[in-house]
Amino acid sequence: MADLVDLGPAGERLLAVSANVGDDQLGAPTPCEGRTVGQLIGHLTGLVVAFRAAAEKDLGPLTDTNPDGDGWPKAPPGWREALGEHVPALVAAWREPGAWEGMTRAGGVDLPGQVGGLVALDEIVLHGWDLARATGQAYDCDDATAGACMAFVGGFDEGGTPGLFGPSVTVGPDASAFEQVLARSGRDPQWSAD
Repeated sequence: MADLVDLGPAGERLLAVSANVGDDQLGAPTPCEGRTVGQLIGHLTGLVVAFRAAAEKDLGPLTDTNPDGDGWPKAPPGWREALGEHVPALVAAWREPGAWEGMTRAGGVDLPGQVGGLVALDEIVLHGWDLARATGQAYDCDDATAGACMAFVGGFDEGGTPGLFGPSVTVGPDASAFEQVLARSGRDPQWSAD
């Protein structure tokens, strides 16, 4: 059986950050180049539903296509309530051992369940940080979650992977485990909207 990673702490952090996003911030820039806070929220609301379906092996429309279509959508009406409902469902789905076993699908790509779980974790952690930075909020990541994310992002080319990560950013030797994850994923840990 695959090693299970608990998405719970990352899910709680994402919900805490999203609860403090004001409607007046939806047009603000994010660390995701060319994307606004509203588009980031639109991306998150789609991916949490799609990755819950991937965990449950509910293969079909939610897992067969990119939930963003041709680009990141705007925040849908009722997005706070949607995240409040779907993030806990995502966490619960990935707490089932069967989610991490066998094969699943996400965004039309077949992948092992263990990889799918790490992708789901990576998405809510990195985009949770993106959302926090874009809206002037603090974001804390525990070492276990940072380690699981590094196990995923560390497998990609440091020069960047189009559609996933930009080129790695250099950080100092005193960078925290999470700052190293951010840097490896192409994010500047010091990014600011200012």
